[in-house]
Amino acid sequence: MQLKNNHRSSRRTLVLTLGSGVVASTLAAPWVLTPRKSLAQTLPATPTCGSRTPSQMEGPFFTPLSPERVSLLEADMRGPRMVLKGQVVDSACRPLAGALLDFWQCDDQGRYDNQGYRLRGHQLANRQGAFSLSTLLPGEYPGRTPHIHVKVQPVNGRVLTTQLYLPDHPRNQRDFLFDPRLVVTKKDDGFYFQFVF
Repeated sequence: MQLKNNHRSSRRTLVLTLGSGVVASTLAAPWVLTPRKSLAQTLPATPTCGSRTPSQMEGPFFTPLSPERVSLLEADMRGPRMVLKGQVVDSACRPLAGALLDFWQCDDQGRYDNQGYRLRGHQLANRQGAFSLSTLLPGEYPGRTPHIHVKVQPVNGRVLTTQLYLPDHPRNQRDFLFDPRLVVTKKDDGFYFQFVF
């Protein structure tokens, strides 16, 4: 009888000892010691491409029905050139394929062509929502800092009319319409801007 009690008590001691070892090793595990906030920070966040691109006034020089083209350059044009690349996306960073982008601007002397389609053209974003435009670096229109006008319209979406500005231009801060959220980013091969809807 005494032997049975000893066997039962040693078995109980063994179970308690093993159980406390499992609990101790579990508590020491890194995932248990990691605070809840840190665990949440390691989870993938909902992607966001920031706030929507702000609109700006169209101005007096828009001409509808511009030709479809990815280069606004013509053989006789002089002045510095630029390439503007970018993407049209929604607020969750999903590309908006087929979005229409209609660009117009003045030349390097600040003159708009109001008779034809010089420095005017439209294109469609590709499957990744990407676009590329070769053009002249716009000059200073009287009272304005250099800028490029653009209308962007996703398929079956509303038209966004806005203007894009060059980074670090000395006239930016004196322009009554200048918005730092519309400054293009300088890259090795040109400039970049992302339109967010």
